[in-house]
Parts: sequence; C-alpha cells; structure tokens
Amino acid sequence: MKLVVFDLDGTLIDGYDAIGDALGYAMTRLGLPAPDAGRVRAMVGHGLERLVEKAAGPERAAEGVRLFRERYPEVAVEKSRLLPGVLDVLRTLRDRGLTLAVASNKPAPFSRMILDAKDAAGFFQAIEGPGTGMPAKPDPAMLVSAMRRAGAGASATLAVGDMEVDAEFARAAGCRVVLVPSGSRSRAELVAVPADALLDDLRQLPAWIAAS
Repeated sequence: MKLVVFDLDGTLIDGYDAIGDALGYAMTRLGLPAPDAGRVRAMVGHGLERLVEKAAGPERAAEGVRLFRERYPEVAVEKSRLLPGVLDVLRTLRDRGLTLAVASNKPAPFSRMILDAKDAAGFFQAIEGPGTGMPAKPDPAMLVSAMRRAGAGASATLAVGDMEVDAEFARAAGCRVVLVPSGSRSRAELVAVPADALLDDLRQLPAWIAAS
C-alpha cells in the first residue's frame, strides 16, 4: 500500500449541519421548504449540482447552486467537525510512510477551507474535487489524478468512503476500497456493497491496512 485516498463528508468530517444550513438557505430563497436533516444526509454524496437538483428540481437548480455557494462559506467551518479519531488515523498512516489524499464530490476550495481550519489539510498531498475537466464520482478521474501525483498504481492504492459511490469510484480505477458507516449510509445498507472491507469505525483502518 502506497496511497490512501479519502472521501470527505461522512468519512473524515461530519459536515451535514453546514450542508443543511446552506441548502435550507437556498430553498427558502427559492420559496421552497427546507429539507429536514435526514433527507439532507441521504441526498449528499453526488456533488453540489445533484444535491440542489434533488431538492429544488432541475428548473431551479442553477439558481439554487448559486444561493448555496453564497451561504456555504459562512457556515462550512463552524458547522463541520472532524469525526472521532481522524487526526490520529491520519498521523499514524503518514508516519508509516503512506501518501494521503482527499477526493470528494464537494468543490475542492470548500474541502480545503474546512480541512485547513481543522488542522488536517497538511496531511494530504492532494485535495481533489470536481470542476472543469474533472468529473464527479463515480467517474475515477479524481482518483487517477491522485494516483498520478503520488506515483502509485492501482494495486498500491486504497480508497476510503462511506457510500456506494465511493466503491464504484474505486472499482472504476481498479483500486481496493474500504467503507465505513459513519456518514450517509448505515452498516446494514453498506453490507451489500462490494468492498474489500466494511469497518465499523475509521479508527480500525490502520490495523486493517497493516494486516492486508
């Protein structure tokens, strides 16, 4: 193992309150009801445009995205928190000589802003996100980019996430994948998802990597 590529929301951070706040802001200004917290959690994972389209409909999606982006930077840091043990896991893997990266369907500037504020950005060689020429998951482009930067082949790369899309993303690049039920999906929902491991907690990851 040479490279470990982490998802962000639901894997490294609990950012659902921030996402819910910004989505609620957008929906209210569109004259629509804000979705409840459970619905927000279920909708997250496929990128901002898909999130807003699911909530507001395709006709209002573009304006909804603009409004979301207007609000999100104001709440992203305050209403996002690292999940338990994340810094210890990152430190352990880095100290073992592994290269670490983030590949999230959240826009990369937002991911970096949050990770910087939580003293975690320095662990990562790359923080990838969708944008011009870089499609969202499950397209493997972000993972391929991180692999190229690290000089790591697919057999030496592990993706870590909390949803089906993370497994699809990893398999599309020929990489191994570990899932954790700490975000948008429960353990029962992830049991049927093809993965190399389903861990109960991210803090189990260093031991799993050592054993594999």
